[in-house]
Amino acid sequence: MRGFMNPIQFTDAAVAHIQKMLKSEAEANAFRLSIKKTGCSGFAYVPDLVSKPKADDLQFTAQNDLAVYIDPKAVSFLENIVVDFVVEEGQGLKQKRLVFINPKETGRCGCGESFTIE
Repeated sequence: MRGFMNPIQFTDAAVAHIQKMLKSEAEANAFRLSIKKTGCSGFAYVPDLVSKPKADDLQFTAQNDLAVYIDPKAVSFLENIVVDFVVEEGQGLKQKRLVFINPKETGRCGCGESFTIE
């Protein structure tokens, strides 16, 4: 595990949401972010709550002492993103979710599950 400068930013709402989720997960104490090849556009974000980093994960601390681990293979895709937490209401439903605002994205699939970076 290596420490490094924070390549991504978290809104206060995202940190509060992640920390709330961590409190409900007895085994988890950190947030891990990676990506995977998937979907019709190419890649998907993979957020996870974990108890320890993988052997080569990069690590930093976000605001409010949130421990963050990043898959080193995903860093070039994740640099300069903003992780936010939004509540969307529509048709009587309330959807709460993390969103990833990535200036490197060049497209998203219609359902919003995957993205493209050129």
